[in-house]
Amino acid sequence: MKLDALPQLALCDPDGRDVVVEFRRASFADVPGIARLIALSARGLSRGDYSEAQIEAALGDAFGVDSQLIRDGTYFVAEADGTLVACGGWSWRKTMFGADGQADRAPEALDPTRDAARIRAFFVHPDWARRGLGRATLAVCEAEARRSGFASAQLMATLPGERLYRECGYLAESPIEHLLSSGVAIQFVPMHKRLT
Repeated sequence: MKLDALPQLALCDPDGRDVVVEFRRASFADVPGIARLIALSARGLSRGDYSEAQIEAALGDAFGVDSQLIRDGTYFVAEADGTLVACGGWSWRKTMFGADGQADRAPEALDPTRDAARIRAFFVHPDWARRGLGRATLAVCEAEARRSGFASAQLMATLPGERLYRECGYLAESPIEHLLSSGVAIQFVPMHKRLT
């Protein structure tokens, strides 16, 4: 089941002009813009948490477009004056994280009566960070997951993302080291939250 209306936020753009940020479901026409946004977000907001080598390696497979989310209609973009400024989604499939090229994908369906929905692939343009876009996208995803019968959600947080999710009620588990296809290791934090 899907939400009938997606939110709009009245914000100031990086130049101080009033704009309306509109949320909508992503389409395959958005893929190039989403890929650019993910790269900008990772390179601009992950420094200090990850090394440059880790960021670039993660952009190869862990950070990237997951076309299954778009196909399923569970991925969202936030747009201001025709520019994508945030993206994120949720999933009823077993895959926890990663782009199309990630090796250990698990497209099998989850059972809402016993499994947790997945919160997936959240990225915000660095110029638009800390303005509520991540929270608004998360609220949309959680609402849709609840309406689809899920009582809980889980995710694999990046180190910068962990702070947002913790503020939104997610509980952290022990960090894990994930080996990227390039051989570079990167740390993620498994997190979970009750939705009901």
